[in-house]
Amino acid sequence: MPRADAIVDPRVGDAGPALLALEDGTVFPGIAFGAPVASGGDLVVNTSQTGYQEIATDPSYAGQVVVMTYPLIGNYGRLEDDDQSSRPWLRGLVVAHATAAVLEDARQLATLLRGYGIPAIAGVDTRALARHLRANGCLRGVITAPGVTDRDTAIAMARAVPRWEDQDFVAQVSPAEVAELGDDPDAPLIAIVDFGLKANIVRSLRRRGARVRILPHTATADDVLADDVDGVVLSPGPGDPARLAGPVALAQRIIEDGRPLLGICLGHQIVARAAGAETGRLRFGHHGANHPVQDLDTGYVQVTAQNHEVHVLGGTLPDGSGFRVSQLNLNDRSVEGLRHAEKPIETVQYHPEGAPGPLDALAVFDRFVDAARRGG
Repeated sequence: MPRADAIVDPRVGDAGPALLALEDGTVFPGIAFGAPVASGGDLVVNTSQTGYQEIATDPSYAGQVVVMTYPLIGNYGRLEDDDQSSRPWLRGLVVAHATAAVLEDARQLATLLRGYGIPAIAGVDTRALARHLRANGCLRGVITAPGVTDRDTAIAMARAVPRWEDQDFVAQVSPAEVAELGDDPDAPLIAIVDFGLKANIVRSLRRRGARVRILPHTATADDVLADDVDGVVLSPGPGDPARLAGPVALAQRIIEDGRPLLGICLGHQIVARAAGAETGRLRFGHHGANHPVQDLDTGYVQVTAQNHEVHVLGGTLPDGSGFRVSQLNLNDRSVEGLRHAEKPIETVQYHPEGAPGPLDALAVFDRFVDAARRGG
């Protein structure tokens, strides 16, 4: 392996040798530069060239170790206003090279990770690792604490990591209190059920003149469908929707009510299950800012940002549900959206707020806010 200062910029500072070990026995040596602890989870690969701080602070990555395929991470610093939540949620970060920020008013990514006890490792051939996961499917992995370099110990740690499907991440990331933003009484009021909300969704709604009420995942139908609410968003979030019977029942009530409803990522999956469809885990998930999606109603193709492990099985959508598949991923033909035949309900699997990512899909918010303003 090259010298540590060729892998981790000296201005970032390294903590010594460490290992990334996978449950199948594969081990990658590297240099630790995050918090000096061990941690593990399911490995997911993100192909974005930018947006590492948004990825780190995206609650949808709770319980996962993120592998960045772009070779230089940390090279433009961190601006707190671009964080997507109040803290980072990932279990660990794997990069090829950890480099220093170039913006004077930006903090280092490593500072963010260290402050919240999240390990990171550099010096890994992340593209070879991505090919390995592509060939073998999702695997659990662990980043060892600095100085822990025994391979057998590291592999045993990886195999002891709890399965992603068995954990309730929504309860970890959802807020306990209600929050309100905006005070214009003439603006439409949007209730967001927060399963792992990204800040840019709130910003996207506020830019379109909406007031926002953010509710915890434990909110009741009466809370969500209060008389003053004009539309509802079911947010993205981490974990398997098959575990979320309560949110699915809530979505059924919202569908019956008929008010404008937008489901994003996990919210899309919850609405699908409420409509009677099934969901399943993808072989290695969709994580990146370059996924082409086609709208089946218009033929329009847009480039989207994505971050999900589970998808809706379109063939299981009941004929009498009122829903149809509206958008497809052109890479693997997986379901990317649903629309209701009669009610102002739309769901998308991707992230139209696009942070990081392209801006092609922002019209999703235009359609939704317009429907809320019209009263459906």
